[in-house]
Amino acid sequence: MAVIARYRQLLIKSPAMAQRTLRLTSLLTGLSASLLLSSGMAQAETLHLPNEAIIEVAVIESTAFTPEAPRRGDMLLRPVANAAGDIALPSHCLITADGLLDGGRLRVSAQTLTCIATDGGESEIFSGEMSATAYDADGRFGLDACVDAECREARLLPSRTFIMRLGHDLTLEPKDNPSARINEERRQASGGDTP
Repeated sequence: MAVIARYRQLLIKSPAMAQRTLRLTSLLTGLSASLLLSSGMAQAETLHLPNEAIIEVAVIESTAFTPEAPRRGDMLLRPVANAAGDIALPSHCLITADGLLDGGRLRVSAQTLTCIATDGGESEIFSGEMSATAYDADGRFGLDACVDAECREARLLPSRTFIMRLGHDLTLEPKDNPSARINEERRQASGGDTP
């Protein structure tokens, strides 16, 4: 997947990324395995999100920012189940985003979206670049995530949800899915329709 390849490139540049890469690879591997067993999402030819669509999300891991270290790259976000946003993504999605602490507000910008939509034993993978920015519950650009009045630290926790608003239409075509091909080959080899 493109997300994993991107993290491998970062690993070469920064040995400190090794642990994050391993966690992301493990997360995506576990996510893919569980998705192949889940159901409830109809197969789609494309995944389309209109301009200014609103998606409610949360970080996967706690993320801290300080004036000395105001930037964080490649944060992982997930759509919130039963979200208040106006777009319902497949339940199995990851969004990569960058964050910047600026003037007491946390600016979060989405970079990529990867989703796996399932229908019974079938699944489709959608992945591509995404342009979206975070807005607070009051509708203001950026997030009020400061821990103290002087904003010596800002923190995003997995329990806090916020909205991302798309900056333009996004249409993603299904990607090649090797697992689906392997399952189909197994079904054909066994002469049955069961996975």
